Amino acid sequence: MSKKPSKSLAQELDRYITPFRHDGSGKFHLKAYKTNERGDLDKEKAQEILDANKKRLVEFQEKLYAQGRWSLLIVRQGMDAGGKDSAIKAIFEGINPQGCEVHAFKQPSTKELDHDFLWRHAIALPERGHIGIFNRSHYEECLVTRVHPEILAKEKLPQKLVTKNIWKERFEDISAFERYLCRNGTVVLKFFLNLSREEQRERFLERLEDPSKQWKFSMDDIKERALWPRYQAVYQDIVRRARSGDLASPRPACGERSEFKRSLNSG
Repeated sequence: MSKKPSKSLAQELDRYITPFRHDGSGKFHLKAYKTNERGDLDKEKAQEILDANKKRLVEFQEKLYAQGRWSLLIVRQGMDAGGKDSAIKAIFEGINPQGCEVHAFKQPSTKELDHDFLWRHAIALPERGHIGIFNRSHYEECLVTRVHPEILAKEKLPQKLVTKNIWKERFEDISAFERYLCRNGTVVLKFFLNLSREEQRERFLERLEDPSKQWKFSMDDIKERALWPRYQAVYQDIVRRARSGDLASPRPACGERSEFKRSLNSG
């Protein structure tokens, strides 16, 4: 009796991933994605899958490093208290820190403002054989800078370049930047951590009540929270315009996942 071919890891996990993926087809509406969606998982099952795949991730990193041809860039975006830091800690526990770097992009420094908007991200890219994690990323330029136009003014662009098309042009620049990375052996995975306004409120209160977490809270969080509707509208636009693979999808840009996997397995 012939055996049925075993499912690949991607096939096994597909039903859990699908509820969270936007494949770029159709019109994207942020409100259509439930922030409390569990993907047919309970906490126990989710932890079991996470533990199994953390072991696979360690093996994957070793092959990536040994081969020294590809690099992996993980982009994480989300509102304050969205869980970016804790997700990185939970998923990448056990990874060799010599081959993985996390860069958190906050308000640009004076030096960064003296360069083009992609400069600070370009110099933080992972080298071949390494994993790079952007905790916030180049998409901040089309997010925070749109919500706070005063930041754009500090970039000291020639006035004739600051037109009504500037955000469209910057999305084009970002897509070209990601295609360039892809064509040079960097696989880009992009994730948006979605949460509700009520959940954010509860997490802020938790930080205030827990002495070990109070350092995470800032009065600026309250100011930004007041701009919630604007941030949600801009995030929706970002996902719609992210051309080289979608921000909400766990797939690499440029369709290189299968080639990347084959290359590592053969290496």
